[in-house]
Amino acid sequence: MERAIWWIRRDLRLSDNQALAEALQVSRLVIPVFVLDTTLLKKSEANRKRLAFLFGGLQELDTSLKKIGSHLVIRRGEPEEVLTKLFEDVNAGVIFAEADFSPYARKRDAKVAAKLPVHLVGSSSVRHHGEVVKHDGSPYTVFTPYMKAWKKHDLPVRGDLIPAPERIETPGSIEGEPAAGLENSGSQIPYMTGEKAGSQQLERFTMGIGGGIFTYADQRNRMDIPGTSELSPYLRFGMISARQAVVAALEARQMAANREAENSAEVWLNELIWREFYITILYHFPFVLKMSFRPEFRQIQWKNDPEDITAWVNGITGYPVVDAGMRQLAATGWMHNRARMITASFLVKDLLVDWRKGEAHFMEQLIDGDVAVNNGSWQWTAGTGTDAAPYFRIFNPILQGGKFDPQGNYVRRWVPELQGVPDEYIHAPWLMPATEQIKSGCIISRDYPNPIVDHRIQRELALVVYGRR
Repeated sequence: MERAIWWIRRDLRLSDNQALAEALQVSRLVIPVFVLDTTLLKKSEANRKRLAFLFGGLQELDTSLKKIGSHLVIRRGEPEEVLTKLFEDVNAGVIFAEADFSPYARKRDAKVAAKLPVHLVGSSSVRHHGEVVKHDGSPYTVFTPYMKAWKKHDLPVRGDLIPAPERIETPGSIEGEPAAGLENSGSQIPYMTGEKAGSQQLERFTMGIGGGIFTYADQRNRMDIPGTSELSPYLRFGMISARQAVVAALEARQMAANREAENSAEVWLNELIWREFYITILYHFPFVLKMSFRPEFRQIQWKNDPEDITAWVNGITGYPVVDAGMRQLAATGWMHNRARMITASFLVKDLLVDWRKGEAHFMEQLIDGDVAVNNGSWQWTAGTGTDAAPYFRIFNPILQGGKFDPQGNYVRRWVPELQGVPDEYIHAPWLMPATEQIKSGCIISRDYPNPIVDHRIQRELALVVYGRR
């Protein structure tokens, strides 16, 4: 076949790209195409940081392609229309793309496939959604048995990873929107973008630089130290493949110096499998985007107070660790995972706000916002999903702050008005005596708000509301 289109979606990389490899196998000329989907762009208008990260990744991919004789063709519009026109204009014979299993992606791909020969190859996960199932073919809805079954399948090794091609022949006459012209100004993001940056971060983490994967089990919940991989944005956009991450985790587990380090690598591997689990759940149960997975929690009477929601969004709830997390999210487009759980629990359990409102806000703000993982995580915290935390598990923000930010360094970084507050009061500043407030330069209710709710009272109320359901 003379010409093939490589339709890039959530696989902004040349290495270990199964769709690209298939295209190069069957065609002499390959046209790398990214469609700026107007539907998705409209949904992402509020998330300038995620768009900046995407656009930066497209620019990096275009630069990499030009080094091997190709270039990135960027077109804007509805994928069905854009690809149909391009297919005819370049006289292509086939389209290759990495499979994506979100409800929107499946509908989009079905529309394109009804008009054009589309071959979906690989996916954004290691295991296909139909690969890890029970003996009767039904999907797992509890993580631990899913994880055990996942590990019983052949595990990927480095030899399975596909090297980046040395050459891609692309006709120079095929043009699109220049990658270098994509707007990303005014959106400061805390990450370098692109495949090279993602690969370097994966290597740093899994080689144990600064502790990395070998101290992950102990440090991952500490909000005041860099104890997580911070690879989620790169996985979200496929700047590294899920298979690359799993192979690196397995190799780290094998080369661990002791049992503790080996266990730590295993913990991170399990986090990657959680991602696969949520992708599988969304495929089999797409209704979770609109309602609780567990029917018994679909009739909860949420309070949904607009002033409470505003205080949560703006990080002015009066609970320092909650406010620190929300301000980190607003400033950077990322939030420490422990902080995500704390802020989500506070919104749902303390403020009795529908988890779907929090889910939507996170998707509007997170650079790594992934519809499957975000939904699964929110339903887990709300106690409404598959393998969910029990509804009576309600995080105490004071205790959580004290345990995972013991000196208050995380809080002080993101809530600067608390900079001078002593450690003993940093997670409950309203308990400071008046003299201490003056001394610390933080007068409660003037410089920093009183708590908008009493956690102890709200905890009991949440138990009643959930119990009523």
